[in-house]
Amino acid sequence: MKEIKPIAYFRSPLTSKFGIPRQSGLADNLVGKIVFEPQYQREEALRGLEEFDFLWLIWGFSANKSTDDGKLTVRPPRLGGNERLGVFATRSPFRPNGLGLSSVRIKRITDGAIEVSGADLMDGTPIYDVKPYISYVDSHPQARGGFTDKKAWKELSVVIAEEYSKKFDKEDLEALKEVLSQDPRPQYQHDAARVYGMPFGGKDVKFRVDGAVLEVMGVD
Repeated sequence: MKEIKPIAYFRSPLTSKFGIPRQSGLADNLVGKIVFEPQYQREEALRGLEEFDFLWLIWGFSANKSTDDGKLTVRPPRLGGNERLGVFATRSPFRPNGLGLSSVRIKRITDGAIEVSGADLMDGTPIYDVKPYISYVDSHPQARGGFTDKKAWKELSVVIAEEYSKKFDKEDLEALKEVLSQDPRPQYQHDAARVYGMPFGGKDVKFRVDGAVLEVMGVD
């Protein structure tokens, strides 16, 4: 079989795995850019894409040290990280081939790039293919969702003091709030006194979580 190679790389304000939304579409204000490799930066490659609203991205978990460790079960965060399910019954990033699939909203198409929102990819992620989302075949609103139907994900209330808020422009601030509301912490950590750090847009955001409230403690 022919070796697959990246056709593009993703650019995002999230430069580490910590803080990446657990699914695409959870942080709709989070804006990133698909930047194509030179051989694909041609107008004809994207011709007709302006008539679509969403894309499917096939990409690689490039930041994982190993995606094929022989384990066939994983611990989904939505189940608190305490219950094991089959890897193929989850969207765990630790998969035999380390491939991800995400649906993102198209914001703008430029020369050699596509600006999108709602992606769950970190900066520098390799993208192997881009396909338009087609609602009449891709949307199944009545489909069962397995364990995700039984375990609701509760968002956190995010508190950011004005002195920290003013360090971001309006769009980035809204995106940051959405990302933090998804609770970036590992699901087995619940120490209310612990301060976490997360890179976002070239800044280091420090926060802690007490119950259902996340408070930003500093922005450097």
